[in-house]
Amino acid sequence: MDFKYDVIVIGAGHAGCEAAAAAANMGSKTCLITIDMTKIAQMSCNPAIGGIAKGQIVREIDALGGYMGIVTDNSSIQFRMLNRSKGPAMWSPRAQCDRAGYVRNWRSVLDSIPNLNIWQDTVTELEVEHGRVTGVTTLEGATFKARSIVLTAGTFLNGLMHIGHVSMPGGRISEPASYGLTESITRHGIRSGRMKTGTPVRIDSRSVDFSMMEKQEGEKDFHRFSFMESERNLKQMCCWTCFTNERVHEILRSGLADSPLYNGQIKSIGPRYCPSIETKLFTFPDKDRHQLFLEPEGEDTNEMYLNGFSSSMPMNIQIQALKEIPAFRDLIVYRPGYAIEYDYFDPTQLSATLESKVIKGLYMAGQVNGTTGYEEAGGQGLVAGINAHSGAHGLEPFILKRDEAYIGVLIDDLITKGVDEPYRMFTSRAEYRILLRQDDADIRLTEKAYRTGLASGERYHRMTEKRDAIERLIQFAKGFSVKPSLINPVLEKLGTTPLREGCKLADLVNRPQITLLNIAPHIKALANELDNIESRRRDEIIEAAEIRMKYSGYITRERIIADKMVRLENIRIKDKFDYDTIQSLSTEARQKLSRINPETLAQASRIPGISPSDVNVLLVLMNR
Repeated sequence: MDFKYDVIVIGAGHAGCEAAAAAANMGSKTCLITIDMTKIAQMSCNPAIGGIAKGQIVREIDALGGYMGIVTDNSSIQFRMLNRSKGPAMWSPRAQCDRAGYVRNWRSVLDSIPNLNIWQDTVTELEVEHGRVTGVTTLEGATFKARSIVLTAGTFLNGLMHIGHVSMPGGRISEPASYGLTESITRHGIRSGRMKTGTPVRIDSRSVDFSMMEKQEGEKDFHRFSFMESERNLKQMCCWTCFTNERVHEILRSGLADSPLYNGQIKSIGPRYCPSIETKLFTFPDKDRHQLFLEPEGEDTNEMYLNGFSSSMPMNIQIQALKEIPAFRDLIVYRPGYAIEYDYFDPTQLSATLESKVIKGLYMAGQVNGTTGYEEAGGQGLVAGINAHSGAHGLEPFILKRDEAYIGVLIDDLITKGVDEPYRMFTSRAEYRILLRQDDADIRLTEKAYRTGLASGERYHRMTEKRDAIERLIQFAKGFSVKPSLINPVLEKLGTTPLREGCKLADLVNRPQITLLNIAPHIKALANELDNIESRRRDEIIEAAEIRMKYSGYITRERIIADKMVRLENIRIKDKFDYDTIQSLSTEARQKLSRINPETLAQASRIPGISPSDVNVLLVLMNR
């Protein structure tokens, strides 16, 4: 067996799977090293993919040629489009998945990639010579050589789990932690820290009184995560909601003295936007109830996930408190919730390619960069895998900008601002979110991925067909005239003002009450135009064209703003200054610019503490 590779990926979570698949599909001889081959792409916490802003990331991963979208569709047991009541920039797909099916589907994908090998072992040592990676050594004594290495170890680096006063080493429940690798990396000057996350109790559905809960149905329309032809073949299932009550809170408060979060046992920072139930009691002391979501783990299991009740409280306190909820009075659990602390590395030590600024050839992705969430991990893993391949073969780097993708926003935030708590993506973090909608991720990104060599010719052809069909429909609507005498009775029925004079169909579609589908039965030419669209993609194309028309003004305005910022993005300042010697900069600016060494003037302007006057000083110096 040959232990020499172009790319080695450490860890087979969501980041590692995308990284390994990308590097191998682009032509690198790749090895994915994981502690347990049966837990590849394990959904350690919630068995769901997507959500607000996260769903957009998954669509982007798919548009770039990644697999998370396809695997999710094939594993989905419930699909919903969140934020429908808001504008399309906020629409976010989310799918509940069959946990075991998700793992099987990912394993099938990886096994089908010719250039990819899998090795079951624990990496303990990073081999570095003259500031560049050369390979890794494992716990079982194997030595692998590689030109590029992608670290995606998730929560396994020096992982420590907590349930009340009980602490135990591990990267996930019943899985060993990884020791030695953090120290192997930090000895080269890379800064590390500790973070915390948690997961809720798992419940036996046979012990739940569903009559005391509210049913939450999924959607069965055309929406999918993948732009390719993927199917939801599994049985579609319901989620359920209920609430805590004051009696639940009283029991939880009685156990706070034994909570690792409040007795000093846990010293690291947890995720702000996915707090434990005990944190909610402190943060929202006036709330007498908190909503919980009971979600199925799969189509052929009784196990259910209690979203909203993440906890590291003692086991008996968790169970006793939950039994005070009417639906759980006969509760039986598979295991209690727990918290886990783990090592991460300061992401400001990375470039936009996710390559380390300290050790050449070392790329990092996922929770080791201080993020939380499968989707954030997958997006980073894909970019790291592409660049690991490019770095191994001397190719151009692959970088996504803030106006191109949520993944670009994510990476830029990490490397520019750093993290002081687990980072989670939201639509509010993207200043150009009307440009980064979930409906057009393929049109934004697939051509870029095709030129890079990751997106397939079939994917590129499907994108161009869709793009052309959307454009034809928009041009038809802009050119077709509507007469008041023919359409006014329909407009009145639809609850909108009748026309006083003729107008273009596109202007009519701009009205909130009008859609292409509800007006088409009354305009024969439009109905014929819609009938000419390929049936399997008809709804997707109609929706995308309608969004473009209704929001054209906002899209144009945001594009102009984004293009202005490109001027600063094109002014490269990396390694051009000794910031410590520029006395006209503020002390804070000198310190932060020296530490981060930004690539461009635009990136410098986004560093917290860098003022407009500091940016002007750098502009003047660049002109000189």
